[in-house]
Amino acid sequence: MKKLIFSILFMVAGATVNAQSIGNDVWTNGYINNSGTYVNGYYKTQPDNSNWNNYSTQGNQNPYTGDYGTRARDYSNDSYNYGSGQTIYTGPRGGQYYINSNGNKTYVPKN
Repeated sequence: MKKLIFSILFMVAGATVNAQSIGNDVWTNGYINNSGTYVNGYYKTQPDNSNWNNYSTQGNQNPYTGDYGTRARDYSNDSYNYGSGQTIYTGPRGGQYYINSNGNKTYVPKN
């Protein structure tokens, strides 16, 4: 039984060392968001005025969670929340939009 517990602790310690040694990532402490929900702490990429290398950007994978990014590469962080609460669609030529309350397309601005 002691060997099993030691093995499990060794694997957890090894996983922690690997997670902390990835690039220049930044730890964000947990916090309570505006709706009162607690958000766990997490690693994110070093801020550099680009979203191409962010874990949440399409084509990238978060090494800590294994999740693949879903955000478009050519849209700024400010425009990401544009139309907040709406489903964002991508048109055939790459433009992104949501359907407003009148049933019309409202395009999300780039940068």
